[in-house]
Amino acid sequence: MALNRRGKTNRGRTQMNKLDLIKEITRHLTTEKDAKIAVTKTFEVIVEALRDNQKVVISNFGTFKVKERLPRQMRNPKTNQRVMVGTRRSIRFKPSKKLTIGL
Repeated sequence: MALNRRGKTNRGRTQMNKLDLIKEITRHLTTEKDAKIAVTKTFEVIVEALRDNQKVVISNFGTFKVKERLPRQMRNPKTNQRVMVGTRRSIRFKPSKKLTIGL
């Protein structure tokens, strides 16, 4: 189990950040420097693939994909005025069945 910066376990925490992930990988595999490079590069590759509109499938974990959101009207909460918001791209993550069952 990974320790946070204060030396406490991650139990009870609602998130694991990049540093926690690097420390956990370091504990099992390699040096912290190599783990940091691996984690950073993995995130960069995923982001680049999503920018190129590719679907990223990681077996037994899940799928990341970009979804094009259609233009729509929204209301500005400060002025109560209707505003048209153009198309946007958002990232969707669908966990694999193995991941959801394992939780």
